Amino acid sequence: MNAGSASVLLPQPLLRGRRRPRVALVGRQLTGKSSLFLAASSASPQHRRLRREGESYDECVVDIGLEQVSLVDLPAVDSLHSPGARDLLVLKYLLWGDRWPPVAAHEDGQPAVAFDAPDVLIQVVDATALQCDLELSLELCLLGKPLVIALNRVDEARRKGVYVNARALAEQLGVPVVPTVAHMGIGVSDLFAAALEVARAQALPRVLTPGAHLAVALEPLRALLAQPAVAQNFHVPLPLLCMQLAENNDYFLQEIACHLPQLLPQVLAAREAAARVLPRPLADELHADRHHQAATLFENVSRFGGTAAAGRWQRLLDGFFLHPRWGLLGSTLVFALVLLVVFEVSGTIDAWTAAPLVDWAQQWQPASTAAVVGRAVVDGLIGLVAIVVPYMLPLVLLLVALEESGIMHRVAFVVDRGFHHIGLHGGVAAPFLVGLGCNVPAISMVAATSSGKERLVATLLLAFVPCSARSAIILAMGGKYLGGVGVFAIFALTFVVLTLLGSLLARRYAHVAVGLIQEIPPYALPRWRPLLARTWERCRDIVTIVTPLLVAGSILLALLGHFGADEWINLALSPVTHWWLGLPVLLGVPILFGVLRKELSLLMVYQALGTIEIVPLLDHVQIATFLVFITFYIPCVSTFALMLRTIGQRQAGFSVALSVAVALFIAGGVRLLLELWRLLVG
Repeated sequence: MNAGSASVLLPQPLLRGRRRPRVALVGRQLTGKSSLFLAASSASPQHRRLRREGESYDECVVDIGLEQVSLVDLPAVDSLHSPGARDLLVLKYLLWGDRWPPVAAHEDGQPAVAFDAPDVLIQVVDATALQCDLELSLELCLLGKPLVIALNRVDEARRKGVYVNARALAEQLGVPVVPTVAHMGIGVSDLFAAALEVARAQALPRVLTPGAHLAVALEPLRALLAQPAVAQNFHVPLPLLCMQLAENNDYFLQEIACHLPQLLPQVLAAREAAARVLPRPLADELHADRHHQAATLFENVSRFGGTAAAGRWQRLLDGFFLHPRWGLLGSTLVFALVLLVVFEVSGTIDAWTAAPLVDWAQQWQPASTAAVVGRAVVDGLIGLVAIVVPYMLPLVLLLVALEESGIMHRVAFVVDRGFHHIGLHGGVAAPFLVGLGCNVPAISMVAATSSGKERLVATLLLAFVPCSARSAIILAMGGKYLGGVGVFAIFALTFVVLTLLGSLLARRYAHVAVGLIQEIPPYALPRWRPLLARTWERCRDIVTIVTPLLVAGSILLALLGHFGADEWINLALSPVTHWWLGLPVLLGVPILFGVLRKELSLLMVYQALGTIEIVPLLDHVQIATFLVFITFYIPCVSTFALMLRTIGQRQAGFSVALSVAVALFIAGGVRLLLELWRLLVG
């Protein structure tokens, strides 16, 4: 290995693709099992039924770092001993999946869909009612499958003065126990990391034997069921089968009578012999023993006392930011802070930096071709300063600081379900906020924090997020001539289009949707060195990709105007600008070459019309149509260049075609509606 090089040790084997384990969530009702699934699931999980009628389950693939699991949310189960019809069905799928053994091959209600038996079980238990769940834990240990326990609702238990020692419980049961608060996403990443480890190691839970008097009484029955013929027909772990028959489970007794009739009298005799040496009926004795073991476990790992003061402010913040309803308010406040930077702080910085440079450049009126090219280079560099200094650097610096502090992770978790409606996860909330300033760093953030379908859909949608340049045009022209209602209507229309497009794209790419674990790190104060390093990492694409394009675009635009080619371009674009959009023919060049630098579109309109007072030349319908078209039209050439590197040539081309089609359709529709309104109102 070369000096200074670093290596990363990957887990072996890497559980991904065909090697990914199948993880089933099991638990009683109201333990938070479904909340845990929602915290990890994809935007489009598969919803299927175990049988053609009756109970259903949800399933999706979840990315956990470089590895994956197939996550299944099974119906709630109360008990595996003396189970009812619903619990018995879940037990069959836990044991066999869709490959039912000979004893079940003749039954009605065979598996309706392919369903592999789970490789790992995650039992979700309620820390506020732990003793009841521990009885089910003891039963699940008999299945002979790796088990992880999610000790859920530890926050509620702490408020009630109940403290559960997760490490002690793990030692007693021989399985990992991970404290979680599923609806807040706390502990979820650690839980699935533990599930991957037990899947890789194939670590089985410890089977707690019944009391000594029960063990002696059941030994003849256990020896009887250890015959090879029983194992071949049932495919059930011996400890579980012994307990099921000892508790007079009708299903297993009937199957023995059907497939091993010669064994049935011996099983009944062994069970009766065990009952004769016990003070109570065998089933009652087994239930009492299991209840006693669960109660003893609970007493050994639990402590009762007042609420802890340590970490109280962190819990208060989590109670606000991660609350299903209050968390949305917290996220809104964070969004408002970012918008304040976009429209207030950045405007001030722009007045101190780019605006003086623009005023200085306006004094240079080149006449020769070489001078025109020189002025264009200066304009391109000034455009770069206008993007980076006022908008990009403050925004990215603020968002990285929010990430380093742990707040942005909580915002992402809370808005995750809302983003599911457009086929994304809450982790892309930060790039969408950055997109309000500039789409280029937003796409860079998406490329750094997502992959696959997530990256593709987010990148396609970011092209429709109104950046500061487009917002400035809307505010400048719309605010002056359409008023506050008109400006609000345009931004509201943008939100509606983003939602509809997201839903359509989510359906188009639903077959590749995967879940994502939203990690909730502890709160921390940002440190300057990592903060600046990550800010530069997010911004460096501007220097390497955008700068040459801005300069080249400015040169091209200047040369076209210098040689008078803009008239021919306006004529070629007249079917779109004049016939479809109802705009003056001379606005073709501002619309077409606005993709080079959006912030110049308004100036180019003023130049084309020859005045900054455009109302005598454009009516309100034309102004609204122009603003709507500019809002959804291709954002800028810099954004397109970054798309080429992020999602590839084919998808970048699709993004351009989609934005042009949406802009033409929406703008044409707005023009039609406004013209109709003008005719009706007069």
